[in-house]
Amino acid sequence: MTAYILYSVENNVARIVLNRPEKFNSFNREMALQLQSALDKAGNDKSVRAIFITGEGKAFCAGQDLAEAMDPNGPGIRRIVAEHYNPIIRKLRNLEKPVVCGVNGVAAGAGANLAFACDVVIASAGASFIQAFSKIGLVPDSGGTFMLPRLIGMQRASALMMLGDKISAPDALSMGMLYKVCEEGKLIEEGLQIANTLSQMPTRGIWLTKQLLNESMSNSLEEQLRREEELQAAAGETSDYKEGVQSFLEKRKPVFKGE
Repeated sequence: MTAYILYSVENNVARIVLNRPEKFNSFNREMALQLQSALDKAGNDKSVRAIFITGEGKAFCAGQDLAEAMDPNGPGIRRIVAEHYNPIIRKLRNLEKPVVCGVNGVAAGAGANLAFACDVVIASAGASFIQAFSKIGLVPDSGGTFMLPRLIGMQRASALMMLGDKISAPDALSMGMLYKVCEEGKLIEEGLQIANTLSQMPTRGIWLTKQLLNESMSNSLEEQLRREEELQAAAGETSDYKEGVQSFLEKRKPVFKGE
């Protein structure tokens, strides 16, 4: 089986690399299923406390391999969305560990929306983003119509999805799509540094924060206040909270375990 997804673990960080560089890391069925398996593997590995996702070669991900989408013997568009992309987005948002995405080149279509589903998104200075769906008569998928308006506002999201404009990394940063733009050649170093930092933090509390952010997408203010109360109480019962307070009082560096 061809390894379309490269997976490794070092210093409590799982590194996941999209690996179809000759096709600009566009997804076929096998690659999508391999990514799902890699996310499951990272989620189930207790030694993994953060995840870093990037692409091999010049592109991050060009979205769907259109040859597969048009193949009369292929899975078809509905199965591609239902069985490839929707599970990936659900896994990213429900992983109990922080996910850092390093966009190393063009991120188009589902590739862009995959990035936006991650918790911390950085990009190299030469990277770009494009909602390419309208160019071929399709609608945005992979959670794009949910995430992008919340990141940059309805007006900009609507324009980018309908016009299919290509957005540079600096412009994406100014719009609010990204956390940071890195100098060329520094993306992997900085992405792993962020993931390593997160892996040493109280990751149970970070997961509770991620839950609150997920729920804030649909909750009312009153519902959100109630959930903050509940999950703050849960965070207060973790050993990491106790370690954080004790280390502060003892004026030492905390040692968190994600418990």
